Amino acid sequence: MLLVVVTYFYYRPLASWVHTRSALSAQEAQVDALQRQKAQLDQAVTRASTLPAIARRARRIGLVERGEQLFIIKGIPAWRRAHPSDR
Repeated sequence: MLLVVVTYFYYRPLASWVHTRSALSAQEAQVDALQRQKAQLDQAVTRASTLPAIARRARRIGLVERGEQLFIIKGIPAWRRAHPSDR
């Protein structure tokens, strides 16, 4: 009888402790994953902030350096359709 009473009083705190421990493990795993993701994003920002990366991005949007001449070529898709063997 005494064993049943003792078990009854210890069950809830023990179950709560086990649940809290597993929740803590899940949260720690999530924090680790987010820290790894942040490190990758920091590296990406560092790489994108270099001068060559900025120059590549500027060229993609059509900017040219001082002294260069911009040429705009139109009709490339039509030319490719007319000359399929030239590729």
